[in-house]
Amino acid sequence: MAKRTTKQQIEERIRRLEAHLAKENPVLLEIVRTFRQLDRIAYRLGFLDRDESYALHVSWWPLISVLGTFSAGKSSFINYYLGKKVQSTGNQAVDDKFTVICYGGDDSPKVLPGLALDADPRFPFYEISEEIETVAAGEGRKIDSYLQLKTCRSDPLKGKIFIDSPGFDADDQRTSTLRITSHIINLSDLVLVMFDARHPEPKAMQDTLEYLVSATMNRPDSTKFLYTLNQIDTCAREDNPEEVFAAWQRALTQKGLIAGRFYSIYNPQVAAPFPDESVRTRFEAKRAVDMTEIAARIQQLEIDRAYRIVGVLEKTGKTLENDLLPQLREAKRDWRRRVLKADSLIFGSVAVVLFGLSLWLGYWQGFQFNPPWLSLIENDPIRLGLALAAVFIVVGYVHFSIRGISVRSVIKKLKKTIKPADRQEALIKAFRKNTGFFHSVLSTKPAGWGRRGRKRLERVFLATASHVQRLNDMFTDPSGEGGRLQQQSHKREQDQKQKVVRLPPS
Repeated sequence: MAKRTTKQQIEERIRRLEAHLAKENPVLLEIVRTFRQLDRIAYRLGFLDRDESYALHVSWWPLISVLGTFSAGKSSFINYYLGKKVQSTGNQAVDDKFTVICYGGDDSPKVLPGLALDADPRFPFYEISEEIETVAAGEGRKIDSYLQLKTCRSDPLKGKIFIDSPGFDADDQRTSTLRITSHIINLSDLVLVMFDARHPEPKAMQDTLEYLVSATMNRPDSTKFLYTLNQIDTCAREDNPEEVFAAWQRALTQKGLIAGRFYSIYNPQVAAPFPDESVRTRFEAKRAVDMTEIAARIQQLEIDRAYRIVGVLEKTGKTLENDLLPQLREAKRDWRRRVLKADSLIFGSVAVVLFGLSLWLGYWQGFQFNPPWLSLIENDPIRLGLALAAVFIVVGYVHFSIRGISVRSVIKKLKKTIKPADRQEALIKAFRKNTGFFHSVLSTKPAGWGRRGRKRLERVFLATASHVQRLNDMFTDPSGEGGRLQQQSHKREQDQKQKVVRLPPS
């Protein structure tokens, strides 16, 4: 299993990322630096550990995942799109692992074990074994049974990462598989959800409908899901093949998916024979239109990726400001109420008992407290100091025990009420920091948050808006001149850099 990263490893990963982005896209390089500004705010507040970075919680490469039922033609689609036989295909569950496919220099695909992904911070599965271990004890050590890395020399793959998945009904390690699937969905820029046209009935695709339709259609990034009925060529001999597509759409509608674009495709290289020429022409025309749209969405990811990352940056800052900080304040108020209430109850009860005991023992002479042992300590500074120290220690022990019990009670409540898991984890870390030994129970202000913190967060939001404007300048040109000139200037700069690199040594 991979070891937990250190602060030095985080810095080295970010330096490598910055070096790559400096060549590829300077705007993305500036976004990394803004992420680091947000990191510093989160460090002070306690939402982020020093060996973490928000910049490494996002995939910086366009990521396309292909999910769905087993034998739905996922691997066949990837092979056809890449123009290479990278994945094995067949009617059985030929690949029972998540396969990450990236560009490689060799003509023949290379297969690497899951450890290559789990231990390499450049890929979106870095230290995924630790996450698997949290949901399925002992499974984290079996990372090679869940993941594999394949390289392929294919131009459509340059600058992108494809992920092929096992079907839901083809894997016995269900909990871990669903955890990895959720991880993939969160990172992906585009999710192709594929169904088998040979089995379009709801029962045959129950798991896919549940986990890739019902559970995802209300996400804020739901537009990245493309629902596709694959291997539609197998229906060509049906009396009414359109009814197969309609039945599939009805199954999606029953799960609540009533809007969006639905595709029907097949791989012409392995297509079933068509009954006549007119049917073949009709199916080919439909497939061509849908494949063109899917390919266009994949190509669009080069642009979408940059805006997605800026969106993640802004969303992370807004979540910190509008969700985490108010929830931290409320958690501290809850903790404060619990501690003060328990202190009042315990120390008040003790005071009442001691007062009653002193009356019973006759220590009061009118309004004057005069026990027989008082003279022994008031004329002896050492005894008086020891007595006061003993009282202070007992009171402090009781008070900090109450604080600790109250911390655990509030954390238990947070685990029940705060979702999702990553936000819950960040909030609990910050809450623990804010209830440490040196933090007063009377303060509800988050530690590390003040006028300076607000100004830093405002600068992050201003930088985010600036990044969007710079991206717009790259991709839009309302005047018809400025954007083109900027792109030409950028191209000349890149060409000049390449010429400088190619100059022979003097």
